[in-house]
Amino acid sequence: MKKTLILTTALAGLALPAAAQEVDLLSWGGAYGNSHLEAYAKPFEAETGIKVNMQDADNPATPIKAMVEAGNVSVDVASVEYADAVRLCDEGLLETIDPAILAAAEDGTAAADDFIAGAVTDCFVGTDVYSMVLAFDDSKFADAKPSTPADFFDLAAFPGKRTMRKGAKFNLELALMADGVPAAEVYQVLGTPEGVDRAFAKLDSIKNDVIWWEAGAQPPQLLADGEVTMAFAFNGRIFNAAQAEGKPFKIIWDGQIYEMEGWVVPKGAPNLEDALKFVTFSTSPAPQARAAEFISYGPPRKSAAALVGNIEGTEVPMGPNLPTSADNMTNALGSNLDFWVDHDAELNERFNSWLAS
Repeated sequence: MKKTLILTTALAGLALPAAAQEVDLLSWGGAYGNSHLEAYAKPFEAETGIKVNMQDADNPATPIKAMVEAGNVSVDVASVEYADAVRLCDEGLLETIDPAILAAAEDGTAAADDFIAGAVTDCFVGTDVYSMVLAFDDSKFADAKPSTPADFFDLAAFPGKRTMRKGAKFNLELALMADGVPAAEVYQVLGTPEGVDRAFAKLDSIKNDVIWWEAGAQPPQLLADGEVTMAFAFNGRIFNAAQAEGKPFKIIWDGQIYEMEGWVVPKGAPNLEDALKFVTFSTSPAPQARAAEFISYGPPRKSAAALVGNIEGTEVPMGPNLPTSADNMTNALGSNLDFWVDHDAELNERFNSWLAS
C-alpha cells in the first residue's frame, strides 16, 4: 500500500547532516525488532543520512537503568513497556520529550489529539499497542479447541505443558479471569489481599506444568519444539510464527491483556539531538502504520489505523490481526499501568518467593 509521509514543520530539522551522525537504538530483537528496522531505522537513515545502529535486549529497560546509574550511557533511544517508562522517568533516568516535536497527522490534526489517551507522557511516546494472548498448537488438539482463559488452566480437557512469562504482571490478571473474575473487575479484585491470594491459588493449579520464559522469542519456539501445547505470549511473536513461518499456531483473543510500548531517551544520551529527530520521524502516522504491516501490533495514532495495509509480502489485510481490531477486543483487559507502577515490586517479590517454593 503506497503511503506518502508528509514532513511537517516538526520534521523540518531532518535535513541531511554535514557530518556523519548516528543514533544507537535498543530494541527487543526478533520480529518486533525487525519491524523497527524496516519501518523506522532504514527509512529514517535514507531520509536524513543519520545512521541507526540497532541493539537487542530481552527487556531494554534493564540495561537503560544500569547505564544511566553508572554514568556510562551508550544508547540514544530505547523501546520499553509503558510501566517501565513511568518508573524510569520518576527515578530521573530519562530525558523529557517535548510533545511539540511530534509530527501532526496528514490532515493537520495535532499530534496531541491524534495519539490515543496515555500514549504521550513527559518521557515516553507510544509506538504500538501489543497484547499478551493465549495461543495453542492447533495440531495438538484434534477435537475440542481451547478458547478461553479457563481452558488454559484446564489440564484435563486440554493436556500438555504451558509456558508463561516469568513474573507477576499479566499472569495474575490471567489467573483471575480464568477463575471467573470479569475483565472489568480484575484490578479491583487484585487490589485486595484476598484477590492476590486467589490469583496465586489459581496459578498453583498449573505450576508444575509451566515452563517459564523470559525472552519473547521463547514461547513460539517452545510450541514449535513440542515442549508445550499452549502459551501465554506476545501476540506479535505468535502471529509471526504462524504467518511467516507457517506454524500451526492459533491465537485466543478472549482475555487478551493489552498495553503500549514506545520510545524513551536515556538521561545523558550521547546523541540527544539526533535521538529526538528519530523519535519525531518514527512516531509519525505513516511509519507507525508501516510497522504494523510487519508485526501485528496496533499503532497508537488514530490516523495511522487507516493507513495500515496488507501483511508484508502478502495480499492479506493486517487490520483483523491487530489487538485493537474491534472483533479482538471482546473481553479484552487493558493493563492498569498505575496499578503496576504502585505494586510491581511487592507482587514480583511474592511471585519469586512463590516460584521458588
